[in-house]
Amino acid sequence: MRLKLGCATLALAVALGLGSGPAFAQSGEITIWSWNIAASSLKATVAGFNKLYPEVKVTVEDLGNGPTYDKSIAGCAAGGEGLPDIVSIENGEAENYWGQFPDCFIDLHTLGYTAEDQAKFPDFKRTELEVGDIAYAMPWDSGPVAMFYRRDFYEKAGVDPASIQTWDDFIAAGRKIQEANPGVTMTNADFNGDSEFFRMISNEQGCAYFAADGQSITVNQPACVAAMTKIKEMKDAGIISSADWGGKITNNTAGTVATQMYGGWYEGTVRTESPDGTGKWGVYLMPSLTADGPHAANLGGSSLAITSASKNKEAAYAYIKYTLGTNEGQVTMLKEYGLVPSLISALDDPYVSEGLPYWGGQAVWKDILSTLPKVVPSRGTPFQSDAEAIVRSVQTKYFAGEYADAKAALDDAASQIAAATGLPVM
Repeated sequence: MRLKLGCATLALAVALGLGSGPAFAQSGEITIWSWNIAASSLKATVAGFNKLYPEVKVTVEDLGNGPTYDKSIAGCAAGGEGLPDIVSIENGEAENYWGQFPDCFIDLHTLGYTAEDQAKFPDFKRTELEVGDIAYAMPWDSGPVAMFYRRDFYEKAGVDPASIQTWDDFIAAGRKIQEANPGVTMTNADFNGDSEFFRMISNEQGCAYFAADGQSITVNQPACVAAMTKIKEMKDAGIISSADWGGKITNNTAGTVATQMYGGWYEGTVRTESPDGTGKWGVYLMPSLTADGPHAANLGGSSLAITSASKNKEAAYAYIKYTLGTNEGQVTMLKEYGLVPSLISALDDPYVSEGLPYWGGQAVWKDILSTLPKVVPSRGTPFQSDAEAIVRSVQTKYFAGEYADAKAALDDAASQIAAATGLPVM
């Protein structure tokens, strides 16, 4: 009987593409560090994983976002001491790890991660996770940008979201919506503590702080200048009010904002934090600078990496291969917590095409995930946090009128980033 059960489990593992390598025979325990909803999502996949690997005990520790980064970096600096088997790593911080501690995490290729496996994920998700021929981590969730909007506010103003193709269209729609809905602002942006709008629109236009090879600074290139210029136009038009993360949630629930632009993972935030909004919200693609321009960008997203200190590497790899490399694992997290899959094949899962009650019956995931293959890769580099701080400061001064135009502002940002990093301005 044990032999029959074992063969059945092996057959299922092979069917899922997990293979029958060393991880199958592995037993024992693996520990994962993560945070908040990400940690909860990982816990949600354990039952499915244990159907394939019943002898592996998985423990997910929710440390919080900041502590996960701080403790894992400290562990790497200490030669791996105290590290778990698997660490959750945000893409924007990934190169901080590889750049400082290239031996802290293993090359997944040594555990069976193939070129075919890598091709199952979009290039933009792999850009910061791979160095040369080394794959330090497997892509997890992504943040394809979407516009989350209040149907009732748009309808009252006679605005069809399908008609909003450009950012100029968005400005015009915002004026109409605000006029028709007193006390409602078209959208929110965290201008005091983030450069989110700038990063999203720049990424849409194919521009980033750094070049694709990470060897030069590109924040003052024409596409980035155009993005910053358009954001100021939106702000000057009065259709954006400043709000941080918590403020946006408050505004969503209070019904004082018509639209939020964020990564697709924001679906779970809207749905869970504003439950009384059922049927009132919808989703449409982000506008572009021109009518025939791109409508895809990414904001946020994470990965899973296996530490060199792990004593159960094969089992750790089996877990991430199941959780991130199969539709079953990825869609479990999508259903439960709204974590957007990076796995391209998840587009074909039936759940993605289902109309969801909260969203007025709209199949929001089909619309959001359809943009994944169109997102332009953007390098964070080990200098991302330095560049971000500089851009935020320059953005504030530009909005306050301290620069002649966006080009002058971003030229200054590029110069400051060059001084902080030693990289040339392209």
